Amino acid sequence: MAQRFTSLTLLFFLFALSAPIPATAAPYFEDGFLGLTQTELRDKLGPPQAVRDRKAALRVFNYYSLADWDKYFKGLVSPQNGEDVYTYKRDGVNVRYSFSYIQDPRDQSDFPTLYVRLVDIEFSPPVPIAKVPELVPEFKPSEDPNTPAFRSNIWLLLFKGEPSPQARFIVREQAKESMDWTLAFQMFSLQGLPDPLTTQALVDRMEISAQSLQLVRQRQRLTHEPILNPFSKEFAQQAPPPKPVKKIPVPKYAD
Repeated sequence: MAQRFTSLTLLFFLFALSAPIPATAAPYFEDGFLGLTQTELRDKLGPPQAVRDRKAALRVFNYYSLADWDKYFKGLVSPQNGEDVYTYKRDGVNVRYSFSYIQDPRDQSDFPTLYVRLVDIEFSPPVPIAKVPELVPEFKPSEDPNTPAFRSNIWLLLFKGEPSPQARFIVREQAKESMDWTLAFQMFSLQGLPDPLTTQALVDRMEISAQSLQLVRQRQRLTHEPILNPFSKEFAQQAPPPKPVKKIPVPKYAD
C-alpha cells in the first residue's frame, strides 16, 4: 500500500512538472492592465459602471448593470464575453474604457479566472492624435523617431517597450509561441486618416493590446505602412509633400 501511494505521488509530481506554468496575475507591460485578473482590475479601478457583451463581430453591444450581469446574464452569455466598462470625463471629453478578457484554459469551473487581454478606449467627441496622451494616462508615447509605427487609411499603430514572454498567454494567434509580443497602442478614425498624416487628425478610439512586430513585418507588409513615430520631433519637422502640379489640358482637334 505504501509503495502504491509512493508511485501515485511520483506520477502526480511528474505531471505537475510537465504542466504549463500558470500565467502570473500581474500586468505584462507598463500600461498596467494587460494580464491582470478581473478581480485585480476591479480592486484597482473599483466595480465597473456597466458590463457589455458584443453582438457577433460587430461593434454593437448590449449593456447591463453589474447587478443584472452577475445575477442572470453572466451565466446566460458566459463570463468571458462580458466587458467591464468604466467612463470618465477628462478635459471635456467622455473617455470610456472597456476591458476584454480571456479565460484561463486550465480552469474548467463555471466561473473561470479571467485575464485582461485588450483595453478598448472610446472618445466622444473624436480628439486629435496629439491630445490622446492627455486623456489616457496609461499611454506614454516614446519620442524616439525609430519607435516602430505603422499606419493605414483608418488607423495608426504604435509599439512600445520590450516584448514579454508571459504576454503569449493573452494572445489568440495560433502561431503565438513562435513570436514575440509587445505592448501596442492602435488608434482608429471613422473619418479616415489624412495623407499626409498629422497629429491633428481626429481619432475615435484606441486599443491597448499585445501585438507582434514580427507578424507585422513578415505577413502584413501590404496593409501596414511603416512611418516615423508621430510623437517624435523628426515627424513634426518633416517637409510637407510637394503640391501636385496641375496639368494644362491639351486641346483636341478634329481630324
